[in-house]
Amino acid sequence: MKIEKYTPQPLDVSDVKLPEDLEQLVEKMSKNVHEVWAESRMKQGWKYGRQRNDELKTHPCLVPYEELPEEEKEYDRNTSIGTLKLIMKLGFKIIK
Repeated sequence: MKIEKYTPQPLDVSDVKLPEDLEQLVEKMSKNVHEVWAESRMKQGWKYGRQRNDELKTHPCLVPYEELPEEEKEYDRNTSIGTLKLIMKLGFKIIK
């Protein structure tokens, strides 16, 4: 099997501005992103630990979203914002 070099090519969404009324949605999505990640990890046998240890399957971020350090919340927010921007870039409208 020939392995070719992979070069990620995400769509550029830097020109998309999210409306301010989506800020609440961003936070709800971010919390859900964390919940999905945590649930997946726990199903794989991971549990909370003060330090990440791949061998023992412990991770300090296996806590409720509200208890995450701000930099971890920011990671989830960036994922949510990127997803919303992609939806808009592709021509879809987000309405409530």
